Amino acid sequence: LCKAVVERRAVDREFVQQCAEGWNAFEASLKRLEWGSLERESGLKREQMARVGAMYANSKGTIFCWAMGVTHHANGVGNIHLIANLAIARGMIGRTGAGLLPLRGHSNVQGVGSVGVVPKLKAKMVEAMERELGVELPRSEGMDTMACMEHAREGGFDAGIFLGGNLYGASPDSTSAVEAIGKTGFVVYLNTTLNTGHAWGRGRETLILPVKTRDEESQVTTQESMFNYVRVSDGGPARHEGPRSEVEILADIGEQVVGDRGKLKWDEMRSHDKVRELIAKVVPGYGGAGMIGADKKEFYVEGRTFHERRFATESGKARVHVEELQPGAQLRENELRLMTMRSEGQFNTVVYEEEDIYRGVERRDVILRNEEDMRRMRLSADDLVTVRSEAGALMNVVVRSGKLRPGNAAMYYPEANVIVGRKVDARSKTPAFKNVVVQLEKQEARVNGGQGVKMSSELVATGSSRGNLKAC
Repeated sequence: LCKAVVERRAVDREFVQQCAEGWNAFEASLKRLEWGSLERESGLKREQMARVGAMYANSKGTIFCWAMGVTHHANGVGNIHLIANLAIARGMIGRTGAGLLPLRGHSNVQGVGSVGVVPKLKAKMVEAMERELGVELPRSEGMDTMACMEHAREGGFDAGIFLGGNLYGASPDSTSAVEAIGKTGFVVYLNTTLNTGHAWGRGRETLILPVKTRDEESQVTTQESMFNYVRVSDGGPARHEGPRSEVEILADIGEQVVGDRGKLKWDEMRSHDKVRELIAKVVPGYGGAGMIGADKKEFYVEGRTFHERRFATESGKARVHVEELQPGAQLRENELRLMTMRSEGQFNTVVYEEEDIYRGVERRDVILRNEEDMRRMRLSADDLVTVRSEAGALMNVVVRSGKLRPGNAAMYYPEANVIVGRKVDARSKTPAFKNVVVQLEKQEARVNGGQGVKMSSELVATGSSRGNLKAC
């Protein structure tokens, strides 16, 4: 599309020269690209790309939205760089009615990143925390999620506290995830509901602590939306006796482990208002958090939306990146390119209903195929197959037709994680859930009347039964 815009002479020359840096090198790289290569790697015809390029060239305002279908690739960062380049090409950023909008999921995903739960804290946040807390923080870089799993597989963790979510269920290569968490000496889960991690993602000693959900909290909590607004949740009545607030539990742990070192008063840290007051002082853009518990006024996180053509770089200019075309895997005759997907009836790893009304599928133990591929491989709807990859295998998978291009297939996450390998984007460290090479083997049995044997993996409880489990 960038090449199509250049060839139509639709580049906003004033913007790319005055408000961006690196455009000339990028445009030169586009001129070296051949349309034949772009057609082969994208699966699209030049005419299709030119038609969309013409639509964009005539647009007065375009907003680019994307989610995990773009980022869950070994070249996910490159994908995003090129989307940004496409916006920069026509000055579709830094003004009303245009811009870049990554759809970043629910408030836990959004919020933990905002308050610094990343492998390396930004310098301003480190300085502010040291000033406010009276401590000296380490300057070494931490580990991302996949690096933590690799370290655990090597027996590198004595203990781990799992705050919400389901690390086992969210990890690729389920067999490897069982092994990694299983080598951790002591695992503590803080969760609002039981999940598959409590059965499979167990350390040598495992403790499950039920905690209150956001709408059960006795104190005001906050959530950050994907559109950069922070809002309050007032809480409500508890479902059960016993569960405590995550904040209360963590404050207890801090008091026992850290004690009175530094300025932090752990009694105060049991107050959500006090926690937010500290966040307001140390997290850039979060100044509005300090009073939100009292005034209940949502606020906008500063520094993320660009209403003017000045950007958060040293030069104040948007940065254009040159990305080389990455050849995709050459598939053999019996291979397919698989992506994992979610249904509307699930929330992250938690599946609430089997039916997927988006795709008209009544079950989840399926692989969606292109009808042309099904005929070529002599497969029919409701045939059972074994799906194999370099990471593992799934048996008793039901074949269904779907609206996919030839050579592609789709299965549901997290059930298909056992066949997703640990390949990650070298820059973001994000697993490549959307591009897994698989082979299919037809089984003799067929699904009869919508029933059939359950999908099963070949990991068969490897190591999952060891260790002690306690629920409190």
